[in-house]
Amino acid sequence: MLLSKSEYMMFLKHPAWLWLKKHDPDKLPPVDAATQAIFDTGHEFEQYAEKQFLDGVRLGFNNYDEYKSLPKRTQEALDGGAKTIFQGRFECGQLTFICDILQVVSDKTVDLYEIKSSTSAKPEHEFDLAFQSVVLEDCGYTVRNISVIHVNNQYVRKGDIEADKITSTTDVTEKTKSKRELTRKYIDEALKVANSVTIPDISPRHARLGTFPEWLDIYRSLKDVESDSIYDLCSIGAKNAGELEELGICKLVDIPEDFKLSAKQALQLKATKIGEPIIDKAKIQEFLGQLVFPLYFFDYETMMSLIPCFDDMKPYKQYPFQYSLHVLESPDAELKHFEYLHKDNTNPIKDLSKTLKSQIGDKGSVITWNMKFEKGCNDLIGSILPEYEEFYKKLNERIVDLMIPFSNGYYADKRFKGSASIKNVLPVLVPELSYKTLGIQEGTAAQRLWMDAVLYGKLDDTKEQILGDLIEYCGLDTYAMVEIYRRLVEKVNEA
Repeated sequence: MLLSKSEYMMFLKHPAWLWLKKHDPDKLPPVDAATQAIFDTGHEFEQYAEKQFLDGVRLGFNNYDEYKSLPKRTQEALDGGAKTIFQGRFECGQLTFICDILQVVSDKTVDLYEIKSSTSAKPEHEFDLAFQSVVLEDCGYTVRNISVIHVNNQYVRKGDIEADKITSTTDVTEKTKSKRELTRKYIDEALKVANSVTIPDISPRHARLGTFPEWLDIYRSLKDVESDSIYDLCSIGAKNAGELEELGICKLVDIPEDFKLSAKQALQLKATKIGEPIIDKAKIQEFLGQLVFPLYFFDYETMMSLIPCFDDMKPYKQYPFQYSLHVLESPDAELKHFEYLHKDNTNPIKDLSKTLKSQIGDKGSVITWNMKFEKGCNDLIGSILPEYEEFYKKLNERIVDLMIPFSNGYYADKRFKGSASIKNVLPVLVPELSYKTLGIQEGTAAQRLWMDAVLYGKLDDTKEQILGDLIEYCGLDTYAMVEIYRRLVEKVNEA
């Protein structure tokens, strides 16, 4: 049974992940649209990394037959004198991998490059490259230098994308080579798992490389996890999960008082054990007392991409293309709504800024949810558009974060599951409102669908429906804040 590089990385994430891939792949989640978009972004970045190697020969495959023949074609390319190959495949014994870039230094001595769409080289990349190095060694090669080519997130687009500037290269030779013996040990363990007839322990406690949340979703699909289980503890990781499992604890309410928890976890546990909301009216009243009418409930939807779409943009920065603005001029005033949605394949920030400046007054509190995001967007736009820099600076000075009563624990409810996300708070405080009935239900989908429909022209048949769904989704974000604000006011005014 062959073990590929991607399967080896599955083993490192969780041994049961590899076993499922080999023996019961239907129980692993399918690639969804968001994940596919990440893959597509990575493939797009590859072309800029490869442009650093002018003599490269691209191999790769488009079907299973081409995949099977790839080791032979790789060897033929090397025998033919190719100095650099892209997407070549090497195989030795039960191990195989496809390299991103392999550069021949001399006979049987090579340099190895891995292309990653992250903004830096990460520890998991070293494990990835260590596997490749081991296979190359077993194939008779000496690996000289090992590097990760990743995104330069300080790159600013000016005209055509400059391949040498949007990429950065980090040497990880020593770090990778230091993992050689550990990698051989892990390979042996991975092969045993792959060839076993029984699945390893599926407990989330065995998740590694930062994949605990991802594996927990898989774990829930494999096992009927009871409500209010220890896995509902906010920010729980493999360490906490393992310690609680060793104590034989399954339910949140059974976690002992002396178990070490963060302040947020402790508050969640307290609310769970009490079984009713914990409300600090004095703190909420103090928070509400800082608000100045008119109140502007404000939310952005943003575009983000590895490859900047327009001049003056950077990789992975959030640039607004839409906002919703609900306005309450006084406590008893009729609620007003304003909005902007960019519908053309042009840079949205100037037209959005002009419209926003005309619709939002220069006095009154601007209420957001997780203000760090909106403030960051405002700073970013101001840095690109000097004529609006002062406007956004003053706007940021007025922003108040409606999430604070929940993130700071002034209002806690076990149904929040320790989260201060509006998606968790809204169903509890305002159950008559729901994102579940909308065509777009979360921000990542809003971003992806707008970019596909407006910038990339992929969804012409459904573009108008998507634009309508975006208006409805962003509008609910700010209307939800209005209603949550009203519920807080009601709570502090209750006898």
